Amino acid sequence: MITEENKKVAVGISGGVDSSVALKILKEQGYSPVGFFMKFWGKENHCCGVDSERRARKTCVDLGVPFYRLDVRKEFKKQVVDYFLKSYQMGETPNPCIACNREIKFKTLFKKIKEFEGTKVATGHYARIEDRLITTPEDKNKDQTYFMWSLDRKLLDNIIFPLGDLKKEEVRQLASRVGMPAAKISDSQEVCFVKDDLSDFLKDYIDLIPGDIEDKHGKKLGTHIGLPVYTIGQRKGIGLSGGPFYVLRKDVERNVLVVTKNNDDLLEEKVSFREENFFKDLKFPMEVKAKIRYNAPRKEGILKSKNQFEFKRPQRAIAPGQSIVFYQDDKLLGGGIIN
Repeated sequence: MITEENKKVAVGISGGVDSSVALKILKEQGYSPVGFFMKFWGKENHCCGVDSERRARKTCVDLGVPFYRLDVRKEFKKQVVDYFLKSYQMGETPNPCIACNREIKFKTLFKKIKEFEGTKVATGHYARIEDRLITTPEDKNKDQTYFMWSLDRKLLDNIIFPLGDLKKEEVRQLASRVGMPAAKISDSQEVCFVKDDLSDFLKDYIDLIPGDIEDKHGKKLGTHIGLPVYTIGQRKGIGLSGGPFYVLRKDVERNVLVVTKNNDDLLEEKVSFREENFFKDLKFPMEVKAKIRYNAPRKEGILKSKNQFEFKRPQRAIAPGQSIVFYQDDKLLGGGIIN
């Protein structure tokens, strides 16, 4: 129920179609939304460039919604980019979107709406909240709950996901019908602060030290250009003849890239994880389903403790630094960072 106490909603608006439509829906539902465009770090950041800001501002003007530009470049660089780089230096494969949601987007929006004596925050993510738990959206192909596992559970009562009951095509149709500036803007798929090639970006900020490539028995096969540019399970771009070879692990202490020709070597069942966060009190062990990448299917297993999980069937290329995220039916239980 909308009351005077909860009418004011901080809406993160990026200039894309999803956040634009989310803003319109809230306005039609009787809320008093306030649009906040966040300027992230990066000269070529495609999430918050001049064109994106222009679309976001015009959308707010067209809907009669207050518009504010927030400069969070310093916070974004520290909490997201530096974390991203440090994780690669540790031999991991990080997911910066999860850190951004937790440390930048939601924290900033909640802080700002308090200045307007409001309590609610909304974004254009495809997710739902039911019974104080994040649940999967109507459009399973756009499900973004994977990126939500690290949010503070105390915030869930005051988060709104207006797109949770809609399909992506319905969102685009609505935007086109009312002539929104973002109606035909394509979805962003890559890391927002990396313009082109990830390897080139890493070279600008990390010292890439060449080292040996070995097989799992310790036999030297060649030389790598720097461990951070490789990912567990990677096949292309290793630079070895006589393959295919797959990246099996990264030995950071020895600066050695370990590869294998046997794809089955990449299969694992047990996963340990850290920085765990759960949205409800759980009793271990318990049967759940888990995802080890955003675009991976959910697979059955046993959550043995607050930081130990075992798949019922081995999974390929479980990469340290990525998130493992747990579900029970359509409910998001929580997750952690893979060790």
